Amino acid sequence: MIERRSGDEMLRLTLMDGQVRVMMCDTTQMCQRAADIHHATPVCTAAMGRLMTATAFLGVMMKGENESVTVTVKGGGPMGTLVAVANHGDLKVCADDPQVELPLREDGKLDVGGAIGRDGRMSVVKDLGLREPYIGQSELVSGEMGIDFAQYFTVSEQQPSLVSVGVLTNGDVVLKAGGLLIQPLPGCSDDIIDQLELRSPMFANISREMTFAPKEELLEDWFRGMDPVLLERTPLRYHCGCSRMRMEKALISLGRKELQQLIDEDQGAELGCHFCHGQYAFTTQDLKDLFERASRA
Repeated sequence: MIERRSGDEMLRLTLMDGQVRVMMCDTTQMCQRAADIHHATPVCTAAMGRLMTATAFLGVMMKGENESVTVTVKGGGPMGTLVAVANHGDLKVCADDPQVELPLREDGKLDVGGAIGRDGRMSVVKDLGLREPYIGQSELVSGEMGIDFAQYFTVSEQQPSLVSVGVLTNGDVVLKAGGLLIQPLPGCSDDIIDQLELRSPMFANISREMTFAPKEELLEDWFRGMDPVLLERTPLRYHCGCSRMRMEKALISLGRKELQQLIDEDQGAELGCHFCHGQYAFTTQDLKDLFERASRA
């Protein structure tokens, strides 16, 4: 019996004596936070929420304290480029245009694939603290994110995967959001893989399923008879680590010539964060101080 807890978190399990890795998360609160920050329409909330939920799987897999992963999706849709960043359980997301509105699909569901687009690719950059980051890419399949992440895991990481992500909204309210990742590990028997495929329709509409029962109960029902063992629980939250100090470093990285131009022409500068919409104002004197620091660097 898995202990029930509320709030956003990631559960990591194994099935059948470690032959299968499972990750399941509730991301309702952080998806609501993203919707509020970006004043997103329902379809854009669903798109950013699905991307952020799937990126959480990658983030929780990070081992080092300062490791992070950035997922960029360019699908050619009206939302433009979407970016999600995960540092373990800390997530953030942005999109070029989160106010896109589209009619519902014929089946009555939000047209996430239409908002993101299907003609493009997804890139995953893992900063592991090494000299060069790991970069993986895969072509978009549907723009709906679940199949696209499954494609990424299979093609770029050579790890066959089933990925289900969903965001259920009612107007501006996120009713439920979450995701499920299932990965048969090397040596997993064909019989177990067949069992998983037979059960896959049970968790296809995961956000709706999660409104009917707690995630712990769903896991026990979905994987009954497959010996699920809970390994770890990781809290998740929407968190942007931007700060005035980071913005100062960004300005210094422009170089003395660009800083001097800002001092001479713009009478100060104001930098904004795409992920949390924080604004940081720098006076002309602030820029002169940064210019001196850049000169000493």
